[in-house]
Amino acid sequence: MLGCMNGARVRRWLTLSSGVVECLCFAGAVFGWASLMFVLKSEGYFGYLCVNATGPNGTAYTDCSGQDEQFSLVFTIASFMNNFLTLPNGFLFDRFGTTVARLLGISLYTTGTLLIAFSNAATSLLLFPALSFIAVGGILLLITNMQVGNLFGTHRSTIITLYNGAFDSSSVIFLIVKVLSEGGISMHASFLFLSACSVIHLTRTFLLMPRTHIPHPLPEGYTYGLGCGQSKTFSPEEPGENKVHVQNEGEAESAPFHPDSTERKEVASFRSCVLSWFFLWHLVWLSVMQLRHYLFIGTLNPMLTRLTHGDPALVSRYTNAFAITQLCGVLCAPWNGLIMDRHKGKRRGPGESEEEADLRSAVLSLFLTALQCLLFSICASTPFLPLQYLSFALQVLNRSFLYGGNAAFISIAFPTCHFGKLYGLMMALSAVVSLLQYPCFSLVKGLLDGDPLYVNVGLTVLSLTAFIHPFYVYMHCRRLTAQRERPQANGGTAAPINGAKPRSVPTVS
Repeated sequence: MLGCMNGARVRRWLTLSSGVVECLCFAGAVFGWASLMFVLKSEGYFGYLCVNATGPNGTAYTDCSGQDEQFSLVFTIASFMNNFLTLPNGFLFDRFGTTVARLLGISLYTTGTLLIAFSNAATSLLLFPALSFIAVGGILLLITNMQVGNLFGTHRSTIITLYNGAFDSSSVIFLIVKVLSEGGISMHASFLFLSACSVIHLTRTFLLMPRTHIPHPLPEGYTYGLGCGQSKTFSPEEPGENKVHVQNEGEAESAPFHPDSTERKEVASFRSCVLSWFFLWHLVWLSVMQLRHYLFIGTLNPMLTRLTHGDPALVSRYTNAFAITQLCGVLCAPWNGLIMDRHKGKRRGPGESEEEADLRSAVLSLFLTALQCLLFSICASTPFLPLQYLSFALQVLNRSFLYGGNAAFISIAFPTCHFGKLYGLMMALSAVVSLLQYPCFSLVKGLLDGDPLYVNVGLTVLSLTAFIHPFYVYMHCRRLTAQRERPQANGGTAAPINGAKPRSVPTVS
């Protein structure tokens, strides 16, 4: 029995560490687009859109604005698909579980890498489906990995943000592709290698991941993957189910179970969660900052070309610097998780629930993320080339806080059984907003004659709306505190966390 317990502990740490490697090396590679775009340009992709032109002083030059616009469209569609298809992927994950979601993600990711591996300048249009497949497959790998935080109780938010940080840092993979290409190893060989790595994802899916879900809170004696003897395993599904499954050796868990079912509270409906103020202001918070980041990434190459006056060596140097800073995302993101988990293990106030303590702790994280975005936007809007090093640092810090904080907030503010659907809907709606990046790019290239200053100033002003969300959560916590101090005024009960109904699943204390 002791051996089984030790084996389960080792399996949990293997699941955690291998998940970090998976997210770091594969899941978010699409956001290294600036590095891959440099390679694609050198190999002539969309090169037929470059035309000879004459400058104001009569000098001839090659105008590749059409090529830049096409590359921007490729990234716009891929980033949109990355977020928008998270909605059906979230439903798929909640309904069919981890194995089905991961198999779909691996299939899409492998298809995308193979399309690029066998593409060339004559088949440049293959970049549209290829990058979208890589983006959607990568986000599915992230979604299925974030539940691993449920295995580690008091460090749940820290682990969720760690995975999101690794996802951000995986954009360095396309930098490696760029460096290898400059060293003589073709881009096509690199993508064939990435395709072959799908064997690793499949092995991890069947040996180190649950077949359905990892529940929260974690029931006593929970096991997953290859078992040892017989043990009770559980997974959180829709409220109202209460089943126990006896797991034989080598069999994965499959049936739902809810502890303390006799005292189960009514869970908030999916509809009530979507219609809550928490969901609305969190959507605004995510959307405006995501739009700022996507426009920055998608227009980085033409922006650097403008600031360096077309010097390819300088453009390459700054592109490499940007990609290298992305690697720091995995180091920055856990700090956000530590901020959100800083109250764990401490004594709560009289009558304060764990959910309320989680929300109160999240306020600082939400505020710091909005502040980082404001500072990043100001630096990115300033047309001074050396300042862009600071822009790169602030961008990776803010992006790691943004996506880790997004997933962690949804996990603490809403019922666990709706996580996949709510996370997917949040990302899908924010994806619709992110489509504004393409008209913004067209506006800069057309009416503004390549000068993005006015668009950047407008986005900086828009980013101020992100501060509404932490203020609203703070005021909500203040109201809950006031209600606890006046039990007679509200019949001795506190307001529900998300403005709807209390959760059915208690949180881990």
